[in-house]
Amino acid sequence: MNFVEHLPVTPAYAVSGLLVGVLVGMTGVGGGSLMTPLLVLLFGFHPTTAVGTDLLFAAATKTVGTTIHSAGKTVDWRIVRRLAAGSVPSTIICVAVIAYCGVESKAVMKAVSLTLGVALILSAVMLLFKGLLMAAVSREFPRAGLESPAWLTVLTGFILGMLVSFSSVGAGALGTVVLVMLYPRLPMVRIVGSDIAHAVPLTLLAGMGHWYLGTINFHVLVPLLAGSIPGIIAGSYLARYANDRVLKLCLGAILAVMGGKMLAR
Repeated sequence: MNFVEHLPVTPAYAVSGLLVGVLVGMTGVGGGSLMTPLLVLLFGFHPTTAVGTDLLFAAATKTVGTTIHSAGKTVDWRIVRRLAAGSVPSTIICVAVIAYCGVESKAVMKAVSLTLGVALILSAVMLLFKGLLMAAVSREFPRAGLESPAWLTVLTGFILGMLVSFSSVGAGALGTVVLVMLYPRLPMVRIVGSDIAHAVPLTLLAGMGHWYLGTINFHVLVPLLAGSIPGIIAGSYLARYANDRVLKLCLGAILAVMGGKMLAR
């Protein structure tokens, strides 16, 4: 019997949004890494419906973050434009492919599950071993990013567009790490601000595409947003009291397990 049969629908989704919001506020990990697999594995949603609903969820929450970063002048719009030059066409292509194959087709379901599983595992690796990976890249490529051509950022945007369109995961943890490698001289706050700013048009465009495909569940979206907003505020406050290393270790393990389950579907 499905979990949602045991709980009133709206409270269950609102509580889920609250818990995800708290974790996002405490760790900075993108909500898609948590919300999408939660909708699929716990609530039994079709993968494309989970992805589509989470994309609009992410667009709404990241708009708030972009407003804050923009007001603080911590967004490098040059980077945002380069990322969007790659992510916009790739998002359009991916949505067109899903529309051509059909959202209910086994091929699309398998592609979404596979992409989501890989993206979750990559996010777990980045979360757990980000420092080691960055140090290794710096040793092997000491001049990496000092003269990075614009096309590498465009290519990064193209890949992120594909990941986000098929899984709603990738614009946060993965995008930030790559941008650090491409722009090592840029302050971290501007890297994060630029990544969040790029995530708004990316998730909004992909979300609108999924809306066109009919894979958005607004009955779920509204309570998720209602729960996540106070959750993010609470998580941001609790973050100062939490053990960062233990929290990220536990969260990384959870993401890896969920990624493995999605690959096994």
